[in-house]
Amino acid sequence: MESAKHAGDVAVAVSQAYGADVMFTLSGGHVFPLYDGAVHEGMRILDVRHEQSAVFAAEATARLTRRPGLAVLTAGPGITNGVSGVTTAHFNGSPVVVLGGRAPRSRWGSGALQEMDHPPLFESITKLAFTSSGADSIGQDVESAFRTAISPHRGPVFLDFYMDDIFAPSPAHETETLTPSPLEPDGDSLAAIARLIGEAERPVLVLGSDVWMDRAEDAARDFAENYRLPVIPNGQGRGILPAGHELLVTRARGAAFANADLVIVAGTPLDFRLGYGFFGGRDGTPLAKVVHLADAPSQLATHIGTAASAAGDLSLLFWGLGTACAEAGVSPKGYAPWLATLAETAAAALAGDAELLASDADPIHPMRVYGELNRLLAEDAVVIGDGGDFVSYAGKYIEPRRPGCWLDPGPYGCLGTGLGYAIAARIARPDSQVVLLLGDGAAGFSLMDVDTLVRHKLPVVMVCGNNGMWGLEKHPMQMLYGYDVAAELQPQTRYDQVVTALGGAGELVTSPADIGPALRRAFDSGVPYLVNIATDPEIAYPRTTTGV
Repeated sequence: MESAKHAGDVAVAVSQAYGADVMFTLSGGHVFPLYDGAVHEGMRILDVRHEQSAVFAAEATARLTRRPGLAVLTAGPGITNGVSGVTTAHFNGSPVVVLGGRAPRSRWGSGALQEMDHPPLFESITKLAFTSSGADSIGQDVESAFRTAISPHRGPVFLDFYMDDIFAPSPAHETETLTPSPLEPDGDSLAAIARLIGEAERPVLVLGSDVWMDRAEDAARDFAENYRLPVIPNGQGRGILPAGHELLVTRARGAAFANADLVIVAGTPLDFRLGYGFFGGRDGTPLAKVVHLADAPSQLATHIGTAASAAGDLSLLFWGLGTACAEAGVSPKGYAPWLATLAETAAAALAGDAELLASDADPIHPMRVYGELNRLLAEDAVVIGDGGDFVSYAGKYIEPRRPGCWLDPGPYGCLGTGLGYAIAARIARPDSQVVLLLGDGAAGFSLMDVDTLVRHKLPVVMVCGNNGMWGLEKHPMQMLYGYDVAAELQPQTRYDQVVTALGGAGELVTSPADIGPALRRAFDSGVPYLVNIATDPEIAYPRTTTGV
C-alpha cells in the first residue's frame, strides 16, 4: 500500500526542481520520509557503506554535472561522518546540499537517540547551516538551501529537520528555481588588466576549477588562443586546453612561475598550490605582478597585494577582457619569444619523461604505471585521484583531453574521496571510462564502498599504487630526522582480494611487463576491478609544494 504524502515528498520534489536526480545516503530512521519521498517522486536512491562516501559522491556529482549534488544523512554520527565531505565541498566551491535528520522536536532536551545540534558544526564550512522551522516551511527551506548553494561563490549548505516535522504533512511548495543573475565584471578593472597584459613580456594564465564550474571553459580557451597566452591549468581547469595544445605549458610550470613578470590567476585561490601568489623573482629579478579573477568578490585574494583584480561571471569576465585587450591594442608579438621558450621547455620535459614512463625497473617505478595507462585512456575518460605520492605522478603525467574529466580532492587534501567520486562519475558519465587512482594509504579509507559499486552495478577501473607506506610522510620524515615513525603499511597488501571478496575482481602486479595486460583486463571486465601494482618504496615523488 502506498504511503501517505508528507514533508519528505515536498523536500524531494524541491530538490528535483533544482536538478538533483540522485540521493546519496546511508540508511537511517531519522530520514525515512526522505526515502519515501524519493520513491513517490521517482528519485534514484544510491546507498553507500559510509556517510563520507555519500557526501563525496554528491560533491563529485556537482563537479561533473555542474548541478547541485544531494546527500541525505541520518542524525548524530551519520551527520558527523559527513563533515570531511562537506569541508571538501567548501574548499572546492561545490554546490552540495546535505539534508539531515534530527531528534524529534517533541523530545528535544530529554536525551533522545542521537540528539545533538548539528548546524553549529557546519557554520565555518558551509555557506549556510540551519534547522527547518517546521513542517509547513520545509519546501521553502529546501529551496533556500539549493538557491544558496548555487549562488556564486558556490558551496555546500546543510539543512536538518526535526524527525516529527519531516514525518508530518506539509503543503506542496511552488518552486521558483531561480538561477542567480550573472555578476557583471567592472569595466575599469578589465581595462586595467588589459593594460598590464599589453605591458608584459612574460605573462602566464592560470585556469582553475571555477572556470569549469562557471561554464566559462569556452570563453577562457578563446581568450587564451586569441591572445596567445601560455596556460597552466589547476584542478578542474585541466582539460580546458587539451593535452598537446600549443599553449599548454604545464610541463614548464617551474620555469614559467619563476620567470614570469605577470601571472593572471582565474577561478582558483592564491593558495599553497600557487605559492600563495608569489611568482617571479628568479636571479634577483622583481616579483611578478599578479592579477586575480574570481566568480565573486569574496574569492579575491586579500593576503597579498595584487596588481589588479576583477570579480564576476567568468564567461563575461573573459569576453570583457578580450574586448578590453582589443581596445588597448594588446598584441601577442610582445611576448611571443617567451611563449616559444616555455613551449621548448615543456617539449624537452615531455621528451625527458619517456625513459621513466617506459621503465623496466624492478621493483616497478610508479611512472611506468602512467606510461601504460596513458595508452589506454579514451578522450572522454574520467580520471580520479585519491592519494599522495602515487596520485601526484598522475597529476603530472596524465593530461586530460577534455574539460570536466579530472577529479582530485582539491586544496583540502582529504584522503578517502575516491570511492565516492567513482560512484558519482560512473552515474554521471555512464558511457565513459572511469579510472580511480588510489594510493595504498587512501585505499584504507573507503575501499569497503566497492560493495556499493557491486550492488549498484557500477563498473570502475581502480589502480592502486602499493608501496607499503605513507610515502607523503615517510620520505620527508627521513629527510628531517633521519628516521620515520607511523609511516609503514604492510608491503604488497592484497587490496585486489578485498575487491574480489566484495564481488568485484582484481589482481596483483609485481612485474612492469604485466601492467599493460592487467589494465586491459580491467577495462574489458565490465565489473569493479582493482589492479594492485607493487611499486618501488624507495622512490619519492619530487615535490616542491608541501602546503606549509
